[in-house]
Amino acid sequence: MDVQQWSDRIGRLGVWAPTDVLPVEDASALAVLLQDLGYGALWVPETLGRDPFAHVALLADRAQDLVFATGIANIHHRLPGPMLQAASTLAEQTGGRFLLGIGVSHQPLVEGIRHVPYGKPLATMRAYLDGMDSSMYLAPAPTEPAPRLLAALGPMMLDLAAERADGAHTYWVTPEHTAVARAALGPDKLLCVEHKVVLTDDPALARTTAEGALGMYIDLPNYRNNWLRLGYTDEEIDGRASRFLDAVVAWGDADALRTRVQEHLDAGADHVCIQALTPGHALRPDHDAYRALAPAG
Repeated sequence: MDVQQWSDRIGRLGVWAPTDVLPVEDASALAVLLQDLGYGALWVPETLGRDPFAHVALLADRAQDLVFATGIANIHHRLPGPMLQAASTLAEQTGGRFLLGIGVSHQPLVEGIRHVPYGKPLATMRAYLDGMDSSMYLAPAPTEPAPRLLAALGPMMLDLAAERADGAHTYWVTPEHTAVARAALGPDKLLCVEHKVVLTDDPALARTTAEGALGMYIDLPNYRNNWLRLGYTDEEIDGRASRFLDAVVAWGDADALRTRVQEHLDAGADHVCIQALTPGHALRPDHDAYRALAPAG
């Protein structure tokens, strides 16, 4: 994979949005809006909503200049061969406008909701990559294969991303983590960083919105362990301390939010996918914030 080519294609700014649970016309309208505003990529999740690959197929048809990425596709939801099939199909049928982000997800979702065994994350991911690499795909190969990024937070998964993938996708992180991730990946891998923002000058409203976004994430070991590595305490995390909330969710006017994005870029991110939370409604994408922060704005 040509890292510089893909970095130029997706640009410095993208958007991460929960389009998997939005009404389909709202999801489509958001994709078109982001395309028109000049964002380089739209990142869509896989949780309990729409299948991400079928969803991207629709959105990519409606926004035909935008790149789409999974952030992330859960490796426990499909075998390695079908994952390769889905990624190759989208890469071919979108004309090279697809990035595959994959990850081990979280034990409460995988075992508690899907009732699928959850093994040791690193060994599971390594074996899964082996399976992808050895799988056959008999359709015409895409002219531009989808880059493969790993959802990676800790040092061992970041090392695996450097060894076996085209880069990493990080989530619920700070610029300090971005510097760590870049050092682990080296200079020749894509680093695509998600960061949440709230366009408001009201600190109480911003922090309440950030608390709403944290939701179940706060008890997921993969995220909590990463926050602890970054120097936040269990007391700060459980107590939703301002120091912690303000680090993981930026707030303020458009200039303040641009400053946080720039901090990630300065720390080594190739691409920052902004997740704009509507003040007071953490699960609703904020179109006003996306307009205010638009690359074309």
